[in-house]
Amino acid sequence: MKSIRQWFDNGEASFSAAQAANADNGIDWLRVIPFIVMHLACLAVIFVGISTVAVVTAISLYLIRMFAITAFYHRYFSHKSFKTSRPVQFIFALIGASATQRGPLWWSAHHRLHHRHADQAADPHSPKQGFLWSHMGWFLSGKHYQADYSLVPDWKKFAELRWLDRFDLIAPVLLAVMLFVSGVLLEKFAPGLGTNGWQMLVWGYFISTVVLLHATLLINSMAHRIGKKRYQTGDESRNNLLLALITLGEGWHNNHHHYPVSVRQGFYWWEVDISYYILKAMQKSGLIWDLRTVSLEKRESQKIIPRTGV
Repeated sequence: MKSIRQWFDNGEASFSAAQAANADNGIDWLRVIPFIVMHLACLAVIFVGISTVAVVTAISLYLIRMFAITAFYHRYFSHKSFKTSRPVQFIFALIGASATQRGPLWWSAHHRLHHRHADQAADPHSPKQGFLWSHMGWFLSGKHYQADYSLVPDWKKFAELRWLDRFDLIAPVLLAVMLFVSGVLLEKFAPGLGTNGWQMLVWGYFISTVVLLHATLLINSMAHRIGKKRYQTGDESRNNLLLALITLGEGWHNNHHHYPVSVRQGFYWWEVDISYYILKAMQKSGLIWDLRTVSLEKRESQKIIPRTGV
């Protein structure tokens, strides 16, 4: 029953490192049923079909929520790479939570732990423990169901963030309901679009979310296995152009591990970092400020010297 209750209520953000050390490292299959169902639901596309409006909705929600994850869950909540107002902070935390990647406190606590112990035994998702573990096994385990919330004292002081973190399923459920209702309305009032409630739900939520989830998780797994290392970081982080494109800039992972607080992860002009471009636009509009960037001296330091033949 506890596992089922945790589908809806994660409990207060009070889990400690000591509790995590004693937690079960195995997968709690009952608790992760919603994760499995979310993947199986994508197969319903066989029955609901396809339409332009459904695919455009899926792609749009992928991009919007990927930005919320990369720019806010990661660069803001995990690394404090810029500042913003409390309303904007909550809005993007809510959008990030709709990506079904848990709450902002849980996400940033695990990410801060990752940087403290990157590719070491205490790293929650190092590929050295196995590719599948680093990709998804780690968060399906009992050990990482909760996080060490002592790592995020800066965010625990916000009641709305603690609430969103505790009831993180609310945002995805609201999104799914909105998509279904919008599909029903479109079927009735704009039948020429050829969509309906179930089709919008399958494409807009399930397919979009599953693709988004695994694209994000590839940074934990593939970005520590495949790519180029520019800097001596003491871990296996790599720069990977393909991952940078599908995650709006997160694929410059070796850059990021070299200087984690930089709001810009593509250090050079040719390293595409779409999240950074959007954040710069938000800065000009006054929505965010005090963006932290990498200095020229830091950018050029600790580079790996290529070996040359004799």
